Amino acid sequence: MTKEELLRKYNVPGPRYTSYPTVPYWETVPTQDEWIASVARSLTGEESPADSGMEKQEGGAAIYVHVPFCSYACLYCGCNTRFTKKYDAAHAYVGSVLKEWDLYLDLLAKKDPRLAKPKAVRLSEMHVGGGTPTFLNPEDLKRLLGGIIDKCEKDPDAEFSIEADPRVTDRGHLQALRELGFTRLSLGIQDFDPLVQETVMRIQDEDLVRKVTGTARELGFTSVNYDLIYGLPKQTLNSVTSTLEAVRRLKPDRIAFYSYAHVPWLKAAHKQFAEADIPSGDAKRALYETGIRLLGEAGYREVGMDHFALETDPLWKSAQAGRLHRNFMGYITRHVSPLIGLGVSSIGDSWNVFAQNEKTLEGYLARLEKGELPLHKGHVLTAEDKVLRYHILKLMTRFETSWKNPALRVPFMDTLPERLGELVNDGLLELGPDGARIPEAGHAFVRNICMAFDARLVRKAPTTALFSKAI
Repeated sequence: MTKEELLRKYNVPGPRYTSYPTVPYWETVPTQDEWIASVARSLTGEESPADSGMEKQEGGAAIYVHVPFCSYACLYCGCNTRFTKKYDAAHAYVGSVLKEWDLYLDLLAKKDPRLAKPKAVRLSEMHVGGGTPTFLNPEDLKRLLGGIIDKCEKDPDAEFSIEADPRVTDRGHLQALRELGFTRLSLGIQDFDPLVQETVMRIQDEDLVRKVTGTARELGFTSVNYDLIYGLPKQTLNSVTSTLEAVRRLKPDRIAFYSYAHVPWLKAAHKQFAEADIPSGDAKRALYETGIRLLGEAGYREVGMDHFALETDPLWKSAQAGRLHRNFMGYITRHVSPLIGLGVSSIGDSWNVFAQNEKTLEGYLARLEKGELPLHKGHVLTAEDKVLRYHILKLMTRFETSWKNPALRVPFMDTLPERLGELVNDGLLELGPDGARIPEAGHAFVRNICMAFDARLVRKAPTTALFSKAI
């Protein structure tokens, strides 16, 4: 069977597996006390993946900060955003997030005396996303992020990264971020073709992106990532090729090459696209294959699913060393736990518990006003969840996993040979009695393979549209 035929065969809806269980299958919502207790145990090393025979994560904490505000409404976007031209709400939001962080520190100190001392939280990772974090002016960026960092013990090897929109990011933003210790910048590009940009309302030319990229490197950012999307309305082989040619000229350190997730049942803006303009089937697969080929020719190496990096970038080196990790922020160079989410809709992860904040700005602010953590939903993982999460994470980051350790096997896995048989027969997976390995030919099908390990999906397949296509 040709690769084109395989792509056609396995192009079915499936999760992206930034977590397991995936968000639609979260069911056991933690209380505030359960969440804080789990975070405290993770911070003090009393609770970790190693407790179940899994790999020990590195010490310290990761913090994700969500800034929902955007100056422009991009029609393709699936993020939690608040479109506005008014700045007052954003300025006030900074104070709210800092209030949330103070509440965390107070609750953690009450839960464990070891966390009551100044700077008890060691900060190893920080990622700022949105929305558009650089919607905030440089002063408020420093007030927000500095207010969090200053109350932590910063790890000497800490990695700080931020997402930015080139249209609203200037030297002042980048200078402020460098002063705070940020070294990684992720720019939302999506496509350089003028017609595609106009269709999705994301207009930014190569010269603008070159200027922002150059300024970041001049100031000392050591890794610049571009987000690209294939399958956008009006995209063609020629437009994707010209976009990748521009990327080759600009030479970012990393590339995220995502499939456009057309989910009009979730995002009303997607209904504005004419279905005939959206590449699908063989046309979309051709865009993917062309992009992958051009990235390889430009020196980018595959790192997990949808991500590519130059061999000089730490992400590639981490993948080669077997240290790569994946969480709600995407692929990162190491496993740091817990992940504490701050801001509207952000998600935290202590390995044993997931917790997501209120998804509306109004709900988030109302909960903080009551002196409560603004938790909206979450999930307390079962013993089975944690084992299957481990294997899915390994497949997503290493393209292989092993269950020689009896602690890493649950009864559900007895049915794996039956569910993975076709993938094995098609040469996309090597399956043995004690483990599985995905050869290079199967890398594009990692989501399909993970779906066979997803007990919750197998036991309760969705009856309505939940996920985008796998390819």
